[in-house]
Amino acid sequence: MSAMLRTVNRVLIGLVGLVLVLLGGSVLAVGLGAAPPSWWIHHGPHDVLLSVAERTSRQGAGWWWPTVLAALAVLVLLALWWLIAVLRRRRLAEVVVDTGDGEEALLRGRALEGVLADESGNMDGVQQAHIQLTGRRSAPEVRVRLLLEPHVDPGTALHQLTGQALTHARDSAHLAALPAEVRLRAARHRAARVS
Repeated sequence: MSAMLRTVNRVLIGLVGLVLVLLGGSVLAVGLGAAPPSWWIHHGPHDVLLSVAERTSRQGAGWWWPTVLAALAVLVLLALWWLIAVLRRRRLAEVVVDTGDGEEALLRGRALEGVLADESGNMDGVQQAHIQLTGRRSAPEVRVRLLLEPHVDPGTALHQLTGQALTHARDSAHLAALPAEVRLRAARHRAARVS
């Protein structure tokens, strides 16, 4: 399903980009003096998008221009939302696992994240573990954020993470490599009030 969504997303981005390039290039060409075809919306370098007659034809309907502007604002917001959704790093929905008999299986990304979070969270001195899978199905990557107790040495926590949780995940999924970006943060110790 996610592969189909990626394909649809790429096709839509390609079509929108092609339309924008063709429209922008043709408007630029007409603005620089090229002769447009008779059916084109612009007829010369001094032509405007809407003539005075077109702008004032709906003057009696007070709802027209606010509606047009609101619709354009909604379109801009939807385009920005889509752009942000495309550009941000997405979670990996599934990982391709080699079953050892020449076949492949799919492992849910959330399941692998959950196991990694549980094992990382149970390490000595870790208050909280947050795991996110990124990358490709055949070459996953891990983003790890650990909240450590104030007394824990970050080097020891990193060694435990790479030697235990990440190694177990890589071996159990039969992955050649499992690159990880690890962020460690120490929890703040709150002083207790003594009376």
